[in-house]
This record gives sequence, structure tokens and C-alpha cells, in this order.
Amino acid sequence: MPKYINELVGKIVSAKVTNSDNKLVTAIECDSRKVRENTLFVCIKGATVDGHDFVAQAVKNGAAAVLAEKDVEVPADVVKIIVADVHKAMEEIVPYFYDYPGKKMRMIGVTGTNGKTTITYILRSILRNAGYKVGVIGTIKILIEDEEQEIHNTTPDIIDLQQILAQMDEKGMDYVVMEVSSHALALNRVAGCEYDTAVFTNLTQDHLDFHKTMKNYALAKAKLFDSLTANASKDNKTAIINIDDKAGKIMQQHSKCEVLTYAINNTAKLKAADIDIHANGAEFTLQTDNGALALSLNITGLFNIYNVMGAVGAAVAEKIDSKIIADTLAQFHSVPGRFELVRGGQDFSVIVDYAHTPDGLENVLKTARQIAKQRIITVFGCGGDRDRTKRPIMGEIAARLSDVVLATSDNPRSEDPEFILSEVEAGVLPALHGNMHEKITDRKDAIYRAVEIAAKDDIIVIAGKGHEDYQILKDKTIHFDDKEVALAAIKTKLAEDK
Repeated sequence: MPKYINELVGKIVSAKVTNSDNKLVTAIECDSRKVRENTLFVCIKGATVDGHDFVAQAVKNGAAAVLAEKDVEVPADVVKIIVADVHKAMEEIVPYFYDYPGKKMRMIGVTGTNGKTTITYILRSILRNAGYKVGVIGTIKILIEDEEQEIHNTTPDIIDLQQILAQMDEKGMDYVVMEVSSHALALNRVAGCEYDTAVFTNLTQDHLDFHKTMKNYALAKAKLFDSLTANASKDNKTAIINIDDKAGKIMQQHSKCEVLTYAINNTAKLKAADIDIHANGAEFTLQTDNGALALSLNITGLFNIYNVMGAVGAAVAEKIDSKIIADTLAQFHSVPGRFELVRGGQDFSVIVDYAHTPDGLENVLKTARQIAKQRIITVFGCGGDRDRTKRPIMGEIAARLSDVVLATSDNPRSEDPEFILSEVEAGVLPALHGNMHEKITDRKDAIYRAVEIAAKDDIIVIAGKGHEDYQILKDKTIHFDDKEVALAAIKTKLAEDK
């Protein structure tokens, strides 16, 4: 893995090198705090922090070389590499530095607005039951077989990603199953990765603060399918595409390899029929070119039928035996924070879900409605510094599909929580139709209020944060876990009722 400066510079177009010394580089970092002896420090200009301002700190920590877009002051014994575009340079040198681990293992990429995490976890289970060693990179955490690591972005930046993939390769992973976000594709954080199977789940409104239009959002997702056959060094490339989603056609147009479609409503190579959804799971028949496969699930909801089909499609593409697939699904339970039941001995249901998009919230509430005996009480909010246009849309969905709406904070970030809630309420109020609604800015108070008013056989849906155990406020990030708070509220209620 260590490379000499001249080897790295040889990968960059039009680099200006000063203090030239062909030193051995043993690490690449863009965070000056992580720099150690013989590190190449990369100066990245972010939204709030400019790496060029931390060159002195990086040098103090032992940087052997600095990659920058503008002239920076370094000692005579530190190599300075100046390029027009640091990001483009990183796309070339970082995967090369780590010996292209993303080309050595089978790589399965899952993209789409919703369903990515569930699909990656199902696939992990299927592949492991088939005898393979599997790494997972996604929203919740990084898994190298059973070893867990924290993650900060759905798809890590290019340096972190290549470091992770190198670890997985070193530890003998056969497969990497990976959530691939639209941001990562648009910003090419996945440079150097060669995907073998790609899954498209769906495309609904999200991230328009970044992509601006749904067309741009779709085209960012389509880059994953473009990449399947670009400069391929491995065989057996397959695109798994949900064609019940209208954006599926775009993904098909960008797939120059075998395409395995899946659907419930349209004709597809994988088609769900005889669907029976109930509170504890679902059953359906998956019709394929090779016959029908009867599947029994411990996860519920129509959206999970789609998730299962996406995962099964990828498993079929990777030639996994159908019995292993069926047996795995029969044993698979929940993913943390995805329609997860919170059990504290109460006589009403509490469900925690990551739903933070209009489509995600609608799916969860429709599923709750299918199994509800009494009222649905929805606790939800919208994040700050993110797509504002979805706030009233989600408010309308919550009001239309719930009996009680408690609008509250999500991760307000730098925005005023009251302002965010005013935009949510613009959708809630016209759609209430006489149902109960309260605005409770403090999320803990909102969850306690939901538990307080819940009666026997009601369903509380706490949406938006799912597996997250933190809340991002204007000036700090605090520990906050919806499940922990809900359990504490349930315990308090049960004690008061005695």
C-alpha cells in the first residue's frame, strides 16, 4: 500500500511539484488531526472549513507532502503538490494508493431514496448464509462480518471509503454490500470502485437542496448504472431495477448490461403475486423466469415486499441458490430503526422508523393503518438545513393518514425549530379534517405526550430518526434515541397507572 511521491504524482494530470523529494507516503488524510509521520495531507475546501488553513498543523503532525489547489507555505523538507482540482486528483491517487480494493471484491451497490438499508441487511444475511464473508457500508454502521464501526455519511468520502474497503479486502471479504447515496455519486466519492450488481429501489422527493431538480436527482442515481460496464475488470454485471417506479426507465437506459426488473404492478422478470400482509409479517409468491418462489417474511408492509424483491434480485444475479434465499428471508427480522417495535409491556404499539421523506412517511403510515385496531398517533418533524419543500408535503401526509399528529423537531441544525414547524404545519392544518393536532417543539416532550394519550390498541409511529442516537441542534449535538425515550415514557406511564 505505501507509495512513493513520484508514483502518486504520476497519476495526476498537470501537477506542479516543489521541494521535490521522492519520499515514501504511508497514509493519505484530509483531516490534519489524523496526520502522522509520512502522511500526504490533502487540502479540501469545504462549506465551512478550508483545509489550506490547516497545513501548518498537518506539517507539525508529520506530513511528508501536501496536496493543494493554491500555494501554501511549507518547510523545505515537505513536498508541495499544486493542482487545479484537488477532488479530481484524489479520485486518481486515493484508489491507486490503496491498490484498488473496490476492484478485488464483489461489489453490490444499492441506490434509491428509500429501502437501501433494509436491502443491504437482507443481502448480507443471504450471502452469509451462502457461505460468503460480507462487509456492509451504509447509513447505520460499517460491518466487516460481525465487527462494527461507526459511520458519519451514508457513503463515506473517498479517503475513508478506500480505507474501509482496504480493511475489508485485508480481512478476506468476498462481498461488499453498500448503500450508494446520490451525493456520493454526484461528487464521485465512489471513484475507483467497480460495482458488479446495482439495485435501484425508487425515487421520491429528497435532497433537492443539493440536486435542485428531480431530473438531476435521477441522473445522479443513474451514474451507478453507468459505472457497471465502464472500464470493467470483472464479469457478470447486472442491474436490478424497480420498474413500478417511473425513474426505473432512466436506470434501464443507463444500464449496458443484463437487467433484472422487479415489480408488483407492471410486467417484470421478478413479480410479486398473492401478497398477504399482516401485523407480524407477510407472505407472497415471487414469480421468476425459473418458476415461482414462495416467500414468508417476518417484516411487514408493501414497501418491504419491494425491498425483498430488490434483495432477491441481487442474490439471483450473484447466483445464490433459491432455497438459501427463501430460508434466509424466513429467519430475517428487523433492521434497527426500520419499522422497529418498541416493547415495554404496554397495551399499545410503538413503532420507530427512519422515514424522513414524503414517500417514506406515507409508506410507514399506510402500513400502520393496515394493522391498526384503533388510532394512529404520529410523532414526526423535518430536518433543518435540508430540502424545505418537503416539509408541508410531509405535514399533509401525516395529517391525512393519522388520527393524531404531534409535530416536533427532528435535527433542526442551524435553523429555528419553530420556523421549521411552521412550514410543516402549512401542510398539516388544511388536511386535519377534525383530527387532533399539537405542535410540541421539544422531541422528548412530544414522545412523552404521545405515550401519555395512547390508549389500548393505538399505534404510535415515531418517524424521522430511526436508528440515530443523537440530535443536531444549533450549537451542539446531544445524545437522543427515540427508542430510549419511548421506553422511558412507557415506564413512567405504567408506573403512574398502577
